[in-house]
Amino acid sequence: MEPDSLPTEVIQTHPRRTLGKLQLDWTPQPGNYLDFEGKTYAVLERRHRYQFKSGRYRLHNIALYVQSAQRPAEKTLVAGRWVIGDASCKYNAHSEILRCAVNPHGPCESCHFYEISDHSEF
Repeated sequence: MEPDSLPTEVIQTHPRRTLGKLQLDWTPQPGNYLDFEGKTYAVLERRHRYQFKSGRYRLHNIALYVQSAQRPAEKTLVAGRWVIGDASCKYNAHSEILRCAVNPHGPCESCHFYEISDHSEF
């Protein structure tokens, strides 16, 4: 095992099953996308698993709970993180996982619900 790699178990949430294990050199956050065995998954949750060894706890592995997904074509950088869709819209969820309630699958470009948000942080 490489010193900076993390043993990671990939678990699909629905239907719940283990997809496999891999070594990662980065720490996926919820909302990130992961390509695994030719498919793309959205990371929903990350859990750390520790092992007590030599009088202290050490990170043993990481479990990623994922769902099958497609990488979104539309993304906006908001406060240092990427969100799906056009974040200037009033209905945008400002989420890495969900675009909005009225048009969750997009695209934002041709959405007839689009309204400029009252917030000017974009």
